[in-house]
Amino acid sequence: MYLLATIAGILALIFAFILSNSITKEEEGTDRMKEIAGYIHEGAMAFLGREYKSLAIFVVLVGAIILFAIGWETAICFIAGAILSIFAGYFGMNIATKANVRTANAARNGQSKALQIAFSGGAVMGMAVVGLGIVGLSALYLIFGGEIKFLTGFGLGASSIALFARVGGGIYTKAADVGADLVGKVEAGIPEDDPRNPAVIADNVGDNVGDVAGMGADLFESYVGSLISALTLGALYVGSLNVEKGAILFPFLLSAAGIIASIIGVVIARKSKAQNPQKALNSGTYIAGILVIILAAVLSNKIFGDFKAFAAITAGLIVGMLIGKVTEMYTSDEYNSVKKIGAQSETGAATTIISGLAVGMYSTVLPIIFIVIGVIVSFFVMGGLSEATHGLYGISLAAIGMLSTTGITVAVDAYGPIADNAGGIAEMSELPSSVREITDKLDAVGNTTAAIGKGFAIGSAALTALGLFASYAQSVNLTAIDLLNPITLVGLFIGAMLPFLFGALTMESVGKAANEMIEEVRRQFKEKPGIMEGKETPDYKRCVDISTGAALKEMLLPGILAIVVPIGVGLLLGVEALGGLIGGAVATGVLMAIFMANAGGAWDNAKKYIEGGAHGGKGSDAHKAAVVGDTVGDPFKDTSGPAMNILIKLMTIVSLVFAPVILKFGGILLNVIK
Repeated sequence: MYLLATIAGILALIFAFILSNSITKEEEGTDRMKEIAGYIHEGAMAFLGREYKSLAIFVVLVGAIILFAIGWETAICFIAGAILSIFAGYFGMNIATKANVRTANAARNGQSKALQIAFSGGAVMGMAVVGLGIVGLSALYLIFGGEIKFLTGFGLGASSIALFARVGGGIYTKAADVGADLVGKVEAGIPEDDPRNPAVIADNVGDNVGDVAGMGADLFESYVGSLISALTLGALYVGSLNVEKGAILFPFLLSAAGIIASIIGVVIARKSKAQNPQKALNSGTYIAGILVIILAAVLSNKIFGDFKAFAAITAGLIVGMLIGKVTEMYTSDEYNSVKKIGAQSETGAATTIISGLAVGMYSTVLPIIFIVIGVIVSFFVMGGLSEATHGLYGISLAAIGMLSTTGITVAVDAYGPIADNAGGIAEMSELPSSVREITDKLDAVGNTTAAIGKGFAIGSAALTALGLFASYAQSVNLTAIDLLNPITLVGLFIGAMLPFLFGALTMESVGKAANEMIEEVRRQFKEKPGIMEGKETPDYKRCVDISTGAALKEMLLPGILAIVVPIGVGLLLGVEALGGLIGGAVATGVLMAIFMANAGGAWDNAKKYIEGGAHGGKGSDAHKAAVVGDTVGDPFKDTSGPAMNILIKLMTIVSLVFAPVILKFGGILLNVIK
């Protein structure tokens, strides 16, 4: 039965290979299109190569520490999790940089084929994420004879790479984006993706390293983290031996069901005849969700003899969809929030920023309420306070339910940057305006799908972190977190502060890198006046190098902090303080993630709303103000915000992996004081 999960993962990888082949067989277009696509592909792969070399040193060092502090089994799982996370990002981005030019070429003949290619490119990423995730976990589970404790190392490896990939990719893409927008669009008055802009290639490369490779590593980590949480709590499930084994088997089989449902959903979305791209993508997503609900009911009844697990899974899936819908409400220009920001842009950049901040803050309310309802339902339906272990297992199942259709969720999310790149290639290749209209339509949908994908990631992060938190508490024999204990409160305050520190570091990193990019673009415009006349070619490579160097340098401190601080607090102040730290970090981290992602998405679409003709359209004062708002929102939604959910899970799983060490040696400072 356990092999079914491995088989489902292999099917996902085979499906990804088939989709990849179908994309590469499509025509790339004109020589100019091939040239530009080559710049983007070369820049993206060069960045990944340099990033992975840096991360290899980190993986070896941390692997060695785990080897000597905990054991060789956990160290092997850690390295496996890191390597498979890298593979997921690499495979997805490699095909994304090939799908973009083919999408642009297909758009020359209409929308339908262009949508199919862009979505197929995203689906390769989605299938790689779930395929590698489930194959890695299920194989290691079988290799180590069902010892769940070793698998936490796999989650730590995946989380570590995800954080560095998200932060590094986010810094890269936003440094280029901010530089390209402020100098190109605002100062020079040239269109987005104009080939005269020296930062335009770096900007397009950034879409791939941030929104494809970074996002893929992010959801790979979310996917395996939710599984590890459920498996760890499943191993603690009180009851007969059969029930305990069923509690471990159920997450594996449900994940296998989710993969099959996602494959079916992808096929349906690709063959959809809907003229509206959003409807085509939604058709596959909803069908995959319905299939998972049906299969969850069958598995719950078969394994547990009741529908309690099914109820927890359904609660998670519904909460995920509701958070996605709320995200759409606050970030799509079809709703009032974005339109209000557009209206405020008429009075300048300051009011644009104020209204965007308010939208981001408002947007935290409903998702938190939905997460709270999901936690209560999944906890009490599985056992409640009288059987707390069962209830906590229910929360972990809700997280799996939310991520059960990760295959198609990632496909829909990764489709966005492919469509965005296709528009850039169309602009730089001077294709007819009708082509750009099609790619812009696809890209507009991509902005919303990306925001919804971030909503799913944030919601699942909250539930997964709670499950991992419960596993940590069990590992160190903590039955409760006493908030009247000053030591616990110290940990709580430190944990609550960390997302703010992390956000400040990543935002500042984008600012530093963007400043260097702005100076470079200005220098090229000044020293090469022929660029604006179309007589000289900008130095694209220099801008790519600036983004690459800044990203690799600036990603290190935030990533290291997320690992070092929990271990340091645990060793110095003990297990209770570390428990408080996790609680504080989860609470503020989830709120910051929702706030930043939605404020940034709202600013972005307010700019696009004005560019569509509202409030004076392109070039108006309102448009200039909206561009400033979008520039502020870019690192919100694409760097700091998305990394928050990885931060809280990474700190939680670090605590879980090093729990035996902290239990044995923790509280050094307290012992000295005593």
